[in-house]
Amino acid sequence: MSNTHPESRPAARTAVVTGAGSGIGREVARQLLADGYSVALAGRREAPLKETAADHPNALVVACDVTRPDDVERLFEEALQHWGRVDLLFNNAGVFGPAAGVDEISLDEWNATVAVNLTGSMLCAAAAVRAMKLQQPQGGRIINNGSISAHSPRPRTVAYTVTKHAMTGLTKSIELDGRGYGITCGQIDIGNTATDIMDTIGVGSGALQADGSRRVEPTFPVADAARAVLTMANMPASASVGSVVVTAAGMPFVGRG
Repeated sequence: MSNTHPESRPAARTAVVTGAGSGIGREVARQLLADGYSVALAGRREAPLKETAADHPNALVVACDVTRPDDVERLFEEALQHWGRVDLLFNNAGVFGPAAGVDEISLDEWNATVAVNLTGSMLCAAAAVRAMKLQQPQGGRIINNGSISAHSPRPRTVAYTVTKHAMTGLTKSIELDGRGYGITCGQIDIGNTATDIMDTIGVGSGALQADGSRRVEPTFPVADAARAVLTMANMPASASVGSVVVTAAGMPFVGRG
């Protein structure tokens, strides 16, 4: 389902944000809207997306499961019908997956994590690229939300870590293949924003460390992470930010172990 506003007008810049119902996706969507973008907000549940949109006249709410190709195609069709172009995709939808080692995770758990974090990102990127190829010579920009787990994993996060390493390959491949069409692709790897997912791994109460101990880790405001995404989004077409790492100051990332 979609939520459109008759009074809305096409903006100079348009964006699609997946996983926009909470966390980083919600804050990025709100900052893009505040910066003058028209934004299609995508997520599995419509109610949180409407909360994010807050009746903004340039917000388009589209319930979408990124693991379903038909849903993804409909998401981009609605954005194109509404504004005629897609300038930016923030490929953000993701799940943390099960807390398990490679010998413990079930195939169903593995497939479910890969379906959202990797296949869903690929499907959204593919739809975005198809739209952006028609927008010559401007093309467009894709920003993939990776993780510091793409550099250094946490214990017992094999499915999540593997998908985030694969996201880096997806990012580099899109950047390479998009060159002839004015399409750029970069990745932001964020560590320890103050979001609900941090509660699930115990960052505030004691997150599992490589030596088996638990440690309370610092976090930083999600608005600061979103500002980094906005900076990447607003770079001129002549520049491509390939990789950004933003973490809470003092978190155990550099020198983990």
